[in-house]
Amino acid sequence: MEEELAMLRQLIAQLQDLFNLHASPPPPLHPPLPLHHQPFLQLHHHRDENHHRWCILDINDGSADDYCDFVMAAGKSGSFKMLEPSKPPPSKKSRKERIRGKLPGTTGTTEVMEPEIWKEFPEDLFEAVIARLPIATFFRFRTVCRKWNSLLDSQSFSQRCAQVPQANPWFYTITHENVNSGAIYDPSLKKWHHPTISSLPTKMIVLPVASSGGLVCFIDIGHRNFYVCNPLTQSFKELPARSVKVWSRIAVGMTLNGNASSGGYKILWVCCDGEYEVYDSVENSWTRPGSMPANIKLPLSLNFRSQAVSIDDTVYFMRSDPEGIVSYNMVTGVWKQFIIPAPLHLSDHTLAECSGRIMLVGLLTKNAATCVCIWELQKMTLLWKEVDRMPNIWCLEFYGKHVRMTCLGNKGLLMLSLRSRQMNRLVTYNVKSREWLKVPGCLVPRGRKRQWIACGTAFHPCLTATA
Repeated sequence: MEEELAMLRQLIAQLQDLFNLHASPPPPLHPPLPLHHQPFLQLHHHRDENHHRWCILDINDGSADDYCDFVMAAGKSGSFKMLEPSKPPPSKKSRKERIRGKLPGTTGTTEVMEPEIWKEFPEDLFEAVIARLPIATFFRFRTVCRKWNSLLDSQSFSQRCAQVPQANPWFYTITHENVNSGAIYDPSLKKWHHPTISSLPTKMIVLPVASSGGLVCFIDIGHRNFYVCNPLTQSFKELPARSVKVWSRIAVGMTLNGNASSGGYKILWVCCDGEYEVYDSVENSWTRPGSMPANIKLPLSLNFRSQAVSIDDTVYFMRSDPEGIVSYNMVTGVWKQFIIPAPLHLSDHTLAECSGRIMLVGLLTKNAATCVCIWELQKMTLLWKEVDRMPNIWCLEFYGKHVRMTCLGNKGLLMLSLRSRQMNRLVTYNVKSREWLKVPGCLVPRGRKRQWIACGTAFHPCLTATA
């Protein structure tokens, strides 16, 4: 071992002389070193050809065993790194910097977008890309400059947004403790938003009752005044007073004039005695197209727990005595009635829709067991066919309890509020994927407890819908 240490000292001395003379790589050394030292020499010779830098080791301190181990480790690794001259050793990076360096597509430099290249970017392609941004991303995006913010008023951008397939709806809800401020649930992020719609009246309670094309229709608790609003952009409109003074409770439906909100919308209200009116946003007025046809039995006995379902130009309402559905076509002005018996042992049932199909959701109770079930209306037989039900492990929580259910949204993705004296649950059900998910509790900013959802409606988020 002492002989090996002496040979290493001889080698380092020769390297030191060469370094001082700034000479080229050294000639082969004689006598040759033992075999286990050769990788170290070969590695250094390779590094010298590329960088002409030398690593000088001081082996006067330490034992021969330590340096032999060091040489062997360098030869095995094949990647012995030398410090750059006059360069401090690398500092230890923080955890955040190490994670950032591992992410794909991250670099230490900021790329500059060349104006000469990007100024020729096609405007229509630019709008097509922006129209597909997530809603939260778009609101950050529009703060960049006035031009990007003005996209909301662009007719071409509105057309681009109409071409994008609709994602899952959002839910505008009213909490029991804060009836004058809504809470919006985004199911894609599983997050609650708390917007402030300053135009809505604060001295009376207004409730969301219908939606279409990104717009939500509100009515005051006295069923007198109507309001339409885009909860995302705060576009707001108070509708003119109704021409027919009806103070009884009413059901409300809403459709678009065409496939986009830019063509306007229609709102229908109907009460149990057969009185009804239609509002057209293009005319900005209420009209009474006619009276209820004689073949529809009055009173309608409308199920006010169930919101109306809109499919294309037709609005569907649930009725009882006899059990079934009444519909009104906003374009043709035709009323129809369908007598459809409800499933047995059913309660708190409401209408829903998915891709043009009429669905029914309700609580099926037998003895002490309660379960949420989903039915689909069969067009040929006009009967309800069960297509799914809540997982049994969830239904066990309802056993022996008096459970009430409210359907807060009925457009493809359903939001259900299930409550009893012992519990308060929010769940969503995706009709297409048949997926049941629990919804996180709604906690208002600076609040200390979860809010109880009193009512709500589903709406498809749309950036360009104007009231």
